[in-house]
Amino acid sequence: MEFLTDFGLFIAKTATLVVALIVVVSVIASAAQKDKGDASEDGELKVRKLNDKYRKLREHLQSKLRSEGERKRWEKLQKKEDKAKRKEEKARQKQSGDEQSEQAARVFVLDFDGDIKASDTDPLRRSITAVLSIADPEKDEVVVRLESGGGMVHSYGLAAAQLDRIRAKGISLTACVDKVAASGGYMMACVADRIVASPFAILGSIGVVAQLPNFHRLLKKNDVDFEVLTAGEHKRTLTIFGENTEKGRAKFLEDLEDTHVLFKDYVSERRPGLDISAVATGEIWFGRRALEVNLIDEIKTSDEYLIEACDRADVISVTYQRKRTLPEKLGLATSAALEHTVWRIIGAFRNQKIQ
Repeated sequence: MEFLTDFGLFIAKTATLVVALIVVVSVIASAAQKDKGDASEDGELKVRKLNDKYRKLREHLQSKLRSEGERKRWEKLQKKEDKAKRKEEKARQKQSGDEQSEQAARVFVLDFDGDIKASDTDPLRRSITAVLSIADPEKDEVVVRLESGGGMVHSYGLAAAQLDRIRAKGISLTACVDKVAASGGYMMACVADRIVASPFAILGSIGVVAQLPNFHRLLKKNDVDFEVLTAGEHKRTLTIFGENTEKGRAKFLEDLEDTHVLFKDYVSERRPGLDISAVATGEIWFGRRALEVNLIDEIKTSDEYLIEACDRADVISVTYQRKRTLPEKLGLATSAALEHTVWRIIGAFRNQKIQ
């Protein structure tokens, strides 16, 4: 027992030391990052050909299904075929003398993972700017893999406007939704020429919601006064700490209704075949039900869509990644570890209840 106690104290001291070192390094790195000024905004464009990714997956499985001798012969044959294809491609380009005219059709794949503030808008904006600089409206296509439950109106309005830039250039745009594109997420999806969703993806929620607590009665009970001074009749309609009036509530609701009208008009303009009065109720639909009410055009996962696209075009993933600071990396690692731990505890608890 004495050994276990000493060992436990040693582990605790070690953990404390490690945490202290991490904090010190984070503070130093953060200070150094501030000195760099705008350099912290630097990032890079990541480009990956998905045709190669899917081909390697297939070839890896084919290789594993063969015996040792067959696998070696097969791999040798594959290398020979790949070399011949590369040689043939170079010869073709040299003979044509015009690589651009012989450029195969391309499908550019962008990703948007939305939070309440649509924080992924800036990387999306940069990726779109890069793609638009080379995309050919006659041959190329842009696919956005979209996941978002919505959030702030102005944030998602800007994100949707970025996708509108693609449509404005006459480039075909497809939105693929595997899990959710609701509210602001659907505002983005409806910009696309075509919306493809998985069978149980959540779509719709064409509505506007606002909620806030009010502590006026609590403050009044404790003899605390709170004053709101404004210039302009509707500068502040509802407040968290002051006493709200019926006139203020009416104006706030009027603003919500107007935002809803703008939302409905935006969706109607981009999907004219949609019965907006039937779907703009704030409800959500799962994939198959969304197809019935014309919120989407096809039931299919993004993987299916992109694998099929590989047969007709070069499928290229384009993502802009900002270089993360050391404190951000440490924060993300800590967050991931905590999330993993929480889900493991929940899983263990569920298993206990099942047993």
